[in-house]
Amino acid sequence: MTLDRYADAVSDLNPGEGSVETAELVVTDDVLVKVFVLGPGGEISPHEHADATNVFHVIEGEPTVIRDEEAETLAAPAVVLNERGAIHGARNETDGRVVITASLCPLP
Repeated sequence: MTLDRYADAVSDLNPGEGSVETAELVVTDDVLVKVFVLGPGGEISPHEHADATNVFHVIEGEPTVIRDEEAETLAAPAVVLNERGAIHGARNETDGRVVITASLCPLP
């Protein structure tokens, strides 16, 4: 038995071109941590959380991260803070896969 929730959750995720697959890593009363695996051309559509802070952790690959009017390509490992109300998302413009975890707290 291991304390790690990442390896098992990601092992079965293999999105095709233009797709995104997700799994929940941690769900409690006050935090949600999800993993997003983006295939080539996959995208987490820009969105916002008015009542929660969202933090992206780039685990694998080189996603283009969007926050408000900015877009920046980052290489793993990287951490991106998305304050409450910030419009944020990510897209995979590479031929490989991208893995991002997103932590959301507090939960609305």
